[in-house]
Amino acid sequence: MKLRYKILNSIFCLLAIFIVSIAILMSYTKDCEPRVATEISGESMKAINYRCYGGPEVVEYVDIAKPTPADNEVLVKVHAAGVNPLDYHYMRGTPYLLRLMGAGIGAPERHSMGVDFSGVVESVGAGVTKFKVGDEVFGGRNGAYAEYLVVPEDKAIALKPDNITHEQAAGVAIAGVTALQALRDLGEVKAGDKVLINGASGGVGTFAVQIAKYFGADVTGVNSTRNIQMVLGIGADRVIDYKRADYTTQDTKYDVIIDMVANHSLSKNIDVLNLDGRLVNVGAVEKGNWIGPLIKPIKSGLMNPMVDQEIKTLFAVMTQADMNLLAQMMAEGKLRPVLDTKYPLSQTADAIAYSESSRARGKIIIKIN
Repeated sequence: MKLRYKILNSIFCLLAIFIVSIAILMSYTKDCEPRVATEISGESMKAINYRCYGGPEVVEYVDIAKPTPADNEVLVKVHAAGVNPLDYHYMRGTPYLLRLMGAGIGAPERHSMGVDFSGVVESVGAGVTKFKVGDEVFGGRNGAYAEYLVVPEDKAIALKPDNITHEQAAGVAIAGVTALQALRDLGEVKAGDKVLINGASGGVGTFAVQIAKYFGADVTGVNSTRNIQMVLGIGADRVIDYKRADYTTQDTKYDVIIDMVANHSLSKNIDVLNLDGRLVNVGAVEKGNWIGPLIKPIKSGLMNPMVDQEIKTLFAVMTQADMNLLAQMMAEGKLRPVLDTKYPLSQTADAIAYSESSRARGKIIIKIN
């Protein structure tokens, strides 16, 4: 065998060994040892933690130290928190790519859970100027499944409108920002556009219907039979029952499709878009712990140059500006969170299991204070 072939074979073998090693590292999950009680100095609070990857059984209702705000932070007494698919993805450490991106190899590096919150400012750091003690606020911050939470004043936190309850506001952050950025930034929705929301009855979908109407769009929702009246009630101009009809086989053309479900191929969605239309894929990915999350973006990237329409994949980022805009919409009565089931903090594991079932209509809420 010639030397160059030996070298190439060696390189391929080393590359294969490297890939297999990374795969083993990513998928490795430590056993969950019994929890060891630790002494807490100072004030304590109830919170939800997880120390291991797994199902809802790894979720723990524990006592931990009450946080103290830094100079640029506010301490929020949390009244309610919202449940999101993000919670069970981090709980299970899947897709495995999450572990490489900072969630932790073998076991979670950060033990707190939850993001969406609503509550009352209890104290503020010395440098805080935007908020004061007693302000009712809502937003998104890691560790929201707890009685208290510290949030930097310039992050995703805003004043809660008076016409919205804490339980309603607790369901806004992730789902509301995702819907807003999908429609405004990627969908570029404007007045008069024909918009289809595939998955209109879910957490993001219920916000997307209302925000699309806020932008002046003509909105078609796609959901199951039991949710038709609910989706019409939040502003959809019409609803397609996916159990009885397939929107991709109908003659109607849309300017924008917001797809949370991914139950139709990219090409079928393109077939019902106008030539200058936009398809925005939100959250829904192929099943699988390995390359599943990458399949849809890869397919979109390959197909985009071959069609007149645009295919986009959303990676939402929470900002204070967008939280303030959502607050404005709610204050004007143009946006109202749709709530499903409410659970006490001690039953957060059950709430996450319900979220994982994909049966929720609107948002699942954790009641705390």
